[in-house]
Amino acid sequence: MNNSPKIIISGGGTGGHIFPAVAIANALKRIVPACEILFVGATGRMEMEKVPAAGYKIVGLNISGIQRGSIVKNLALPFKVIGSVRKAMQIINEFKPDVVVGVGGYASGPLLYAASLKGIPYLIQEQNSYAGVTNKWLGKKASKICVAFDDMNQFFPGDKILKTGNPVRKEVIDIKGKHFAGAELLKLDPQKKTILVTGGSLGAGTLNKSIEKHLPEIIAQDVQVIWQTGKFYYKGIIERLGPDHHPNVRILEFLNKMDLAYAAADVIISRAGAGTIAELCLIKKPVILVPSPNVAEDHQTKNAMALVKNGAALLVNDRDAEETLVKEALALLKNKEQCDLLSANLGKMALPQADEIIANEVLKLMK
Repeated sequence: MNNSPKIIISGGGTGGHIFPAVAIANALKRIVPACEILFVGATGRMEMEKVPAAGYKIVGLNISGIQRGSIVKNLALPFKVIGSVRKAMQIINEFKPDVVVGVGGYASGPLLYAASLKGIPYLIQEQNSYAGVTNKWLGKKASKICVAFDDMNQFFPGDKILKTGNPVRKEVIDIKGKHFAGAELLKLDPQKKTILVTGGSLGAGTLNKSIEKHLPEIIAQDVQVIWQTGKFYYKGIIERLGPDHHPNVRILEFLNKMDLAYAAADVIISRAGAGTIAELCLIKKPVILVPSPNVAEDHQTKNAMALVKNGAALLVNDRDAEETLVKEALALLKNKEQCDLLSANLGKMALPQADEIIANEVLKLMK
């Protein structure tokens, strides 16, 4: 194998795509420190900030997804796709990669398509239990497809599939022995039962409405809540409730120390993004999933059901959450037997070495 391989990693758009991409890059660097890695993302998306912050170079393509409900906004899309494929060809010609990795997101399609035209082997890392249209199409010519869920041969050629799990941020899942440190950081009582509510960096309106509506019931039962609102909702919630609403309630825009929040929690309420689910399986805390209905192919519901059918999580539909979510969470907190069973079943679904397994598969594709 070439001692200094050149690898392009493409994709992004959300933290759920970016964090696994960076984890794969870090694993490649651990295995082959001399390898050269270039990221390709979508101009104006969060990867253009997050990837350089992780220490890697990134180039942007002028590409976006289909805008649901707006014909006018989609008129320029074919021209953007053609322009992005041309730019991707130029990037490949200049960087001369030995292999390309696609992690999903807008930039993945044009880059992997350009790689297929140039005869460069590529690997797809499909994070969800329901593959998107672009990945299904690109999967036909992929050399390897790394997946996180069972039964993915309904979307991809079975002989190309390898179940690896989704790479996670190692610092986030390192929670052992941190319960008291987490409670201390968040100024909470380590002896009291605690619910963690997290809707990701942008937040989740349904989760926020559900907690705000039933906050008096949570407080009445002397239960603590770590409430990560997301940046879109934080200001409004603080204006309505005040920053110091109650000693049992911590309202935060973003959780910088996610490991300590996970460690402090007894029950977790979360959306069902693939990256989050990978973390939750490794953390092994009882979880209630509220899948977002606003994602392509409703893949969060399918992700959540993969856990539910194995007795590893509870599910509350988005439309029911405002009425039932808090009631379910408070009931779960009191049911130690159910909590223990959910934790044990979650642990059985954990795939902890995903980043290194995928990195080794990438290196095997070197010509």
